[in-house]
Amino acid sequence: MKLTNVEKKENNQVELSITVEKDEFEKAMQESYKKNVKNINVQGFRKGHAPRKMIEKIYGEGVFYEDAMEYSYPAAYEAAIREANVEPIANPSITDLDIKDGEFTFKAVVQIKPELGLKEYKGLEVEKPAAEVTEDELNAEIDKVAQRNARQVPVEREAQNGDVVIFDFEGFTDGKPFEGGKAEEYSLELGSGMFIPGFEDQIVGHKAGDEFDVNVTFPEQYQAEELAGKPAVFKCKLHEVKMIEKPALDDEFAKDVSEFDTFEEYKEDLRKTMLETAQARAESTYEEALMDKLIENLEGDIPEVMYENQLDQIVSDFGYRMGAQGLDFDTYLKMNGMEMGSFRNLFRTQAERQVKVRLALEAVARLENLAPTEKDTEQEFAKLAAQYNMDVEKVRELLAPIAVKSDLSVQKAVDFVKANAKVPGAKKTRKTAKKTTKKAETAEESTETAEDKE
Repeated sequence: MKLTNVEKKENNQVELSITVEKDEFEKAMQESYKKNVKNINVQGFRKGHAPRKMIEKIYGEGVFYEDAMEYSYPAAYEAAIREANVEPIANPSITDLDIKDGEFTFKAVVQIKPELGLKEYKGLEVEKPAAEVTEDELNAEIDKVAQRNARQVPVEREAQNGDVVIFDFEGFTDGKPFEGGKAEEYSLELGSGMFIPGFEDQIVGHKAGDEFDVNVTFPEQYQAEELAGKPAVFKCKLHEVKMIEKPALDDEFAKDVSEFDTFEEYKEDLRKTMLETAQARAESTYEEALMDKLIENLEGDIPEVMYENQLDQIVSDFGYRMGAQGLDFDTYLKMNGMEMGSFRNLFRTQAERQVKVRLALEAVARLENLAPTEKDTEQEFAKLAAQYNMDVEKVRELLAPIAVKSDLSVQKAVDFVKANAKVPGAKKTRKTAKKTTKKAETAEESTETAEDKE
């Protein structure tokens, strides 16, 4: 492939003049011949075995041109895009296709990502949330761990909220049992809210061996439409009541749930872990707020196709996650009574924000010349290869260097915006510090004067 010219057009369009050279196009012609020869009859040869030269002599030199062009242009276009160092946001318009002296030439007109302006990107002021872990939060987390390690102890008393009960039940509406309303030796934690409102409350106060009715009304929005809003009676038999007994919060507990020998060591390590999580969450919240502030300063028009492309990516990622869980995407939409259009609309605001943030950060990188070095790029390729357990060269084939460099520039831009942001109240603090220093100097001078007088 040879890129012979790059011409900028209106509306963020670029025209690339591309030549598929003789050797490359000859390979494409041979592939076209292999694809079509099986369907061509030539007298004196078995079907599918006629030589290429003979077919071209009979049907004309251009008999394989169309397929050869279709075969060769995608790779040539991709190579030209890389060489021109442009980032398309839509499929190209291919024009001026020509074959001369064994070479294939064409032009590709492609819309590229716009370079937007920024009114401000330094000194953005955003409140940074505090990252802390209170004693109540720490104790609540320890209680969750204790709850997970609790044991169930059978008791003879009446059931209370927080107990686990083992019981049989069968539900009836209009005096008839309904599908899915029966179970035996079912285990339920009272107060968990697993059953419809009012059900668990009516088990409280009963003991093992009791048989009783539970009277409830299904919610109006119940998933089984035939039961929605209907009154029901559940015939219940209580077999067992168990008290949930949490372990004592002592050194033995710490040994059971962690690598530490004492409860205090475990608690301090948990506090540290929770603080790190809180700090990461606070940093993420701060960065998001900073990006929101940044995109308020964007100047220029964003092509609608960029939003649609981002929506395509979001939908594709969602479908992939559904597939990983064994659920077909179309089935998921049907289960939720949705069409693709309404599903995409759920993520439109998210897609628009992502596009704006990216363009704003690219503008920062451009204005501050935050291009990654070759060393940065090499390290990123090595990092990606290790992450996906692939050979570095294979990663290079799959990911265009321009895309990797763009991602690195964007991260540098994030760091730049954060480093140059203002922290509310910081200026005031500096003034206060200056005043305090001045007062201290004045006091010191007064002391020295008093000593001199003495």
